[in-house]
Amino acid sequence: QVQLVESGGGLVQPGGSLRLSCAASGRIFSINDMGWYRQAPGKQRELVATITNTGSTNYAESVEGRFTISRDNAKKMVYLQMNSLKPEDTAVYYCNVDARSNLFSPPIGYWGQGTQVTVSS
Repeated sequence: QVQLVESGGGLVQPGGSLRLSCAASGRIFSINDMGWYRQAPGKQRELVATITNTGSTNYAESVEGRFTISRDNAKKMVYLQMNSLKPEDTAVYYCNVDARSNLFSPPIGYWGQGTQVTVSS
């Protein structure tokens, strides 16, 4: 089993910055893609950004140029640097990791518990 723990959410004014972190632990043989998703009240969960194990990144159009995803493979962590935050970025942000528990098992997607980000003056 894999556990994901997110941190770094909070209340920030428009134009401000936050950095989210997600630590993976447990029975992990290898990690493939890592990513961040978000869900605003009354809306479906949506992709924010993903990063492969070789460092290739993908961003939602709404955050391109403002958010940066990165990862530390040795520490099994993924980060989301969020700059120029807007009220519409307000949501619960979830970490997602595709991990294998051993050499022969397929990758399974795991979710963190979520961290609230509120952008408001």
